[in-house]
Amino acid sequence: MAILLRLYFTCTALLICCVLLSCSSEPDKRKRGIIQRPAKNTNSAIKVMRNDAKADDKRPEAVTRTRKVKKRGNRRRTNDTGCTGLGGICQPNRFVCQGRYMRDKCSGPETRLCCTPVKPWSTLCMGHYNNRVRTCDLHGCGAFNSRGGLNRTVDLVCDDYGTVNAPFQGSLSGPVSQKDHGGFLYDGVKLFNNVHCIQIFNIRPFRYTGTVALGDPLGYVLPLQERFAGITSHLKLQMCDGTDPSPFI
Repeated sequence: MAILLRLYFTCTALLICCVLLSCSSEPDKRKRGIIQRPAKNTNSAIKVMRNDAKADDKRPEAVTRTRKVKKRGNRRRTNDTGCTGLGGICQPNRFVCQGRYMRDKCSGPETRLCCTPVKPWSTLCMGHYNNRVRTCDLHGCGAFNSRGGLNRTVDLVCDDYGTVNAPFQGSLSGPVSQKDHGGFLYDGVKLFNNVHCIQIFNIRPFRYTGTVALGDPLGYVLPLQERFAGITSHLKLQMCDGTDPSPFI
């Protein structure tokens, strides 16, 4: 009986030890699992760092080359054919020109200009033998720079509704207009070629584009008597660059 009791207590003690050992091993496994998880994260972190290292491997990126465009000023001519072809001569602008100076026709410095001879234009107004400048009347004078420098045109005497002819061969452009100091608006057209450029006002042009030959009709003169009683009927002639057209008429 005593032996059986000893065996019973021994077996019971062994069972209790096994239970205790199993219970103590479970926290160890949990701790191992917790410790192993960061290992996976560290591997992923290492992989991310490697990817970043590949992205920032300090390799030079492709550089797009851009061409530098140099700003060039106005090109001067290398010869004087642009002037000599017009019958002119290239000379410094400090010299007296018996005709008219023209720019961008000569080589060399900008002070070297083309002096072209003055060739009078043909008569603009049909029925007149010459281009006659309007003399002074009740409404002023028709010469260039008259009225204290306000008149930058030359007034040529023409008949009301008279035909206006082209004074030289060229091309037409327009319409153009001019307003005087009193607010009156004059309509007109531009005529230009390689040598001359003029604007003719107070006419009704037949057309505003195309080419015309010397003497071709450009339009007719508009009457001014209704607005300016007693004024001499005329057209207004102006150079495109604002210079005096008197030497050509």
